[in-house]
Amino acid sequence: MNNLTTLIKRLEAATSRLEDMVPTLNDPSATANGVASLPESGLTAPGADERGGAASPSQQTAAPLPPAIDDFDALINGDVKTFVNMSEEIGGLVAEQSAAVLRAFAAERKFLIVTTRAKKPDIQSPVYMEVLKDLQATMGVVNDIREANRASPLFKHLSTVSEGINVLIWVANETKPVDTVTEMLSSAQFWGNRVIQEYKEKDQTHVQWVQTFYRIFKNLAAYVRQHYMTGLTWNPNGIDPLKATEEVNASPSSARSPTPQSSTSGPPPPPPLPKLDNAPPPPPMPPNGVSTSQNPADMGAVFDEISRGESVTSKLRKVDPSSQTHKNPSLRAGSAVPSAPARSDSQNSLSSRGKSPLPGKKPESMRTKKPPKKEFESNKWFIENYDGNPPEGMLEIKASISHSILISRCTKTTIRVIGKANAISLDNCTQVSLVIDSLVSSVDVIKSPKFEMQVLGTLPTIMLDQVDGAALYLGRESLGTEVFTSKCTGVNINLPGQSEDDDYVERALPEQIKSVVRDGVVVSEIVEHAG
Repeated sequence: MNNLTTLIKRLEAATSRLEDMVPTLNDPSATANGVASLPESGLTAPGADERGGAASPSQQTAAPLPPAIDDFDALINGDVKTFVNMSEEIGGLVAEQSAAVLRAFAAERKFLIVTTRAKKPDIQSPVYMEVLKDLQATMGVVNDIREANRASPLFKHLSTVSEGINVLIWVANETKPVDTVTEMLSSAQFWGNRVIQEYKEKDQTHVQWVQTFYRIFKNLAAYVRQHYMTGLTWNPNGIDPLKATEEVNASPSSARSPTPQSSTSGPPPPPPLPKLDNAPPPPPMPPNGVSTSQNPADMGAVFDEISRGESVTSKLRKVDPSSQTHKNPSLRAGSAVPSAPARSDSQNSLSSRGKSPLPGKKPESMRTKKPPKKEFESNKWFIENYDGNPPEGMLEIKASISHSILISRCTKTTIRVIGKANAISLDNCTQVSLVIDSLVSSVDVIKSPKFEMQVLGTLPTIMLDQVDGAALYLGRESLGTEVFTSKCTGVNINLPGQSEDDDYVERALPEQIKSVVRDGVVVSEIVEHAG
């Protein structure tokens, strides 16, 4: 009788568990676009019976998650999942990297759950680093995809995400974590704005992809302001952090990481072959897989024809010896290749197109001039198609620390940037003069000859690519600026004198590099001209 009672209790417990699983299995929102959704609530209450026995009512009820975790789940299931879906439309390495981003957000979610259960460890202790180990590992995967594919045509996309994934380290900022989110957004915009500049007239999918990624930062900043304005909070009455981490990893609801469903399933089946009208079906294949289209009897007939000897050529026309050029030198001297029949213009154009190179680009003088453009959109200034200065004089831009400035196809224009901006990109411009106060990131100049720039404040980096002739004027606060050049000529840096009254001192950047092999190592040196 006791065994029967125990068996009935175990059956009731198993039935209860199956009933709890049915809503999850039937919920169509559990998976979306191949990505498993995070649970909106519910960690199993501690003390549940792990042996399959009947649990008490308090054990059967799932403990609700804190509001901070619920809001973080909403962020993942909303903006992060939308970014993953947009990445899958682009495909390739972008989709692979977005899956790593999703895993990184899931790792941070587990870390936030640990903070609600554990006491705060010393930040310099190995315990703290052990709790952050999974988050650091998943962030490293995102960066490794970028480093392993530098030759990819989508390297700018990979760099945008790789620079932006560091936003997850806001949990280590104990004073103003929202500042970390803002700074990482500026780092991501350095590459993301390049993607927008490249694809805004070619494919809007890439532009929307960048804007979707930016939206994660904005909503994450709002989330941090709401729940962790002055830093991450821990449970002062909690348990040991390592023990809490083990519990979170062992809990199926909190340790579940969102992974793309395609990682476990095979590749999609190939599309069916097109159906042709009135086309007969293909013949069935023989059992052994060898085609029987060539009958041995037919091949035997071929060899019989070859074996007939001279009768094979009996129907060929004989050439008279008087018409044979190898026997009559006079025919070779007076013979000429017959001229080809006259061709139409269309035939001539088609035949010459196969042998001639593709036509070059249309000269700038023949291009249709577009109207000048100065627009501000989503923290970005777009300056385009200016030929000379505007009627009011110098072109002025009032920027803030979150603004990026994109300048393209301008000629003989002077641009003044007032305030501290984030980054400036200048592409395909001629004789453009740029005066700036300070920048957070860098100035990137590409294919812009006769370029001039004056820095009044601080500037970390200047990058010049295919620039023929440039004059850079640095101030006393910007003497630590790093200058990177590639395929550039005639680049001069003007440094301030010892006093305010002294003139600028001009220094030229080297253009000639000598490379020699020493002890099996290639050593490059700057060529110096004496005299």
